[in-house]
Amino acid sequence: MFVFKLQGGDATALVGGTASLTLLLVSLAAHRSRGLEQATGYLTEGFLFGFRIFGPVIPIAAFFYLGDSAFTELFGKVLPEGSHGLVNDLGFALAHTVPLNAAVGAVTLTAVGAITGLDGSGFSGISLAGSIAHLFSVAIGGGIATLTALGQIAAIWVGGGTLIPWALIPAAAICGVDPFELARRNLKPVIIGLLVTTVAAMFLI
Repeated sequence: MFVFKLQGGDATALVGGTASLTLLLVSLAAHRSRGLEQATGYLTEGFLFGFRIFGPVIPIAAFFYLGDSAFTELFGKVLPEGSHGLVNDLGFALAHTVPLNAAVGAVTLTAVGAITGLDGSGFSGISLAGSIAHLFSVAIGGGIATLTALGQIAAIWVGGGTLIPWALIPAAAICGVDPFELARRNLKPVIIGLLVTTVAAMFLI
């Protein structure tokens, strides 16, 4: 990929072809004359496993798109001009309805990051968290790096595969556990982590 600068579909084809060739060689080495037959069985089993894991992601992805800017692509320009999607707009509105000081700024960035993480991405609200951190840092006279990091951490911890069940589906399916049960067990440690991090950020600002 590096030498020939392969990207996109070409890079995908190279990875897929390499994986298929490796599967075929290993099957021939392990099963001798039945190698081709076994390779076909392994390939079929792999496709079935992939569909079984990621099949539920297709309808669940609708929640992500409804909360992000893709809402306008689905329903047209029904949101106000300048809107960034339902979830991001909710976080932006919250940031403009609170007083501006270090403690409230830390709590607000945590809340905004957590709200933007509800779409299951964990990264879609990072730009919003950065702009809100800039707003608070100007008002309180510093702390933009701490506030930005706090918003990013909150978004990733909530939406990046800890508290949102539809973000846990791939890992939960591979491990053979219920994604909702996994999210429930993650709730307490993540909430404690967010509280401790928020308090620490108040002293760092």
